[in-house]
Amino acid sequence: MDTVRFILVITFIMISMKLWTSWQEEYGPTQTEQQQAPGLQISNQTENELPEFSEPRSEVQQVPSVNPVAETPARDIVNIETDIFRLIVDKQGAGIVHAALLDFPVSLNELDTPLVLLEESQNITFVIQGGLLSEQPAPTQQAQYTSIANNYVMQANENVLKVPFSWQENGISITKTYEFTRESHLVKVAYAVKNNSQSIWRGRAYSQIKRNDPDEGGMRFIYTYTGTVISDPENRYEKISFDDIDDAPISKQSNDGWIAVIQHYFLAALVPANREETYHYYTKSLGNKMYTSGLISPGREISPGQETDFTEQIYIGPKDQDKLSGIAEGLDLTVDYGMLWFIAKPLFWGLKAIHEKINNWGWSIILVTVFLKLLFYKLSAAGYRSMANMRRVQPRLMSLKERYKDDRVKMNQAMMQIYKEEKINPFGGCFPILIQIPVFIALYWVLLESVELRQASFILWIVDLSRPDPYWVLPLIMGITMFIQQKLNPAPLDPIQAKVMMTLPIVFTVFFGFFPSGLVLYWVANNTLSILQQWLIMKNLEKAGLGHKKKTD
Repeated sequence: MDTVRFILVITFIMISMKLWTSWQEEYGPTQTEQQQAPGLQISNQTENELPEFSEPRSEVQQVPSVNPVAETPARDIVNIETDIFRLIVDKQGAGIVHAALLDFPVSLNELDTPLVLLEESQNITFVIQGGLLSEQPAPTQQAQYTSIANNYVMQANENVLKVPFSWQENGISITKTYEFTRESHLVKVAYAVKNNSQSIWRGRAYSQIKRNDPDEGGMRFIYTYTGTVISDPENRYEKISFDDIDDAPISKQSNDGWIAVIQHYFLAALVPANREETYHYYTKSLGNKMYTSGLISPGREISPGQETDFTEQIYIGPKDQDKLSGIAEGLDLTVDYGMLWFIAKPLFWGLKAIHEKINNWGWSIILVTVFLKLLFYKLSAAGYRSMANMRRVQPRLMSLKERYKDDRVKMNQAMMQIYKEEKINPFGGCFPILIQIPVFIALYWVLLESVELRQASFILWIVDLSRPDPYWVLPLIMGITMFIQQKLNPAPLDPIQAKVMMTLPIVFTVFFGFFPSGLVLYWVANNTLSILQQWLIMKNLEKAGLGHKKKTD
């Protein structure tokens, strides 16, 4: 029993460290806490950045060659401000090169500084581009648009703000319009194409997200996925890392799909307006750790004197499960809870339901912990009774060790005889640990992925449950509760194991000092309830054992 419990505890430590190592090796650090860029980077855009796709001869042929656009000393930009966005659109391509989320401060110390999600600066490139592909005249993301104003602001009495950009050449007139809706992170993008030429115009619309592979910074204990994800009816959530794009770029046709680039808590997603139409989805490496992920609409044919529209949707904002699930099927899966999602989903649902009543995520975590203890009470009680019984017979086991110290076979036989007489399951004490491990890992992902807990306060000094405790108070309390639990459990017979076990509270205290304080809060609450439950069970069994002893005497 002691050896098994010792191995389980060590295994738990190794699983936790492996979890951290896997995150570190597979994913890059989050980029969501960046300050607002001091300026926009002026980049050389070339035809290499355009999507490569061929249509049947009846529609559009290979994407036309486009000469590189020379670097200019300054950008001609349009500033847009809504109730939740502060955006910059470059007139060259009419793409979004900067997006600050006014409803998400960059940190609790800078509540007036909005978090910047999209930007093009010296270190980060995360922008949204788009255009039209045609053998006839058509604007790509390199074309120069015009705008009737350089500043647009959504007024207090407006629910919708439309920002148009115009382009025309050889009788082809195109208006690209961004449509913003109050309190919505979903942006509608429409291309109105009017053919005033003498020949048929054929073309397709495309949208793409351009993103660089973020440099891995210093050593950090929490790493999250930054990269492309794609969805279609066959596979609703597929990660495509930047390395995958280097090795095998994606090129596929599908309806009812979407493509996005995600990072910690936030994402930018491209969603077709018409889910029934078949779109082409692609990823592409541009070199120098720069990548594009995009979609191309079905082709349209416009006769002379006629016009048509291409409409797309762009989501720029947080991983809000409720909102994302209403935009496109599977988009809420960008809140990635990992392989234990079937535990994490109910945990988050319970946390959210309690939070709606008490409006405090910290107390929600504690109450969910209480509920879990009640749910597994009988199973945990059986394990604690087994450990209490082991503690009661510990003196007899120690005497056996002294008596048969040179004959391990006889010692094990005698120990098993005691277990049989006392009706003790030597493996029973493992259940409490086995129950906690999957819940611990699932809650780890809930706290790590749920944007609702970002910057959520608890009490006093705990102002952000998604961050480590700045004063290490919760980790220290967790270490103390772990030490008390060890004192309630039977000590290992092996003195070396006993010494190692005594160091575990210190190891876990240091280890948990780098974990989100919300996770440590759960562990403290769980340990406290476990101590209370175990102490009561042990007291009852000790009383029953003493009574039995007096009768036999």
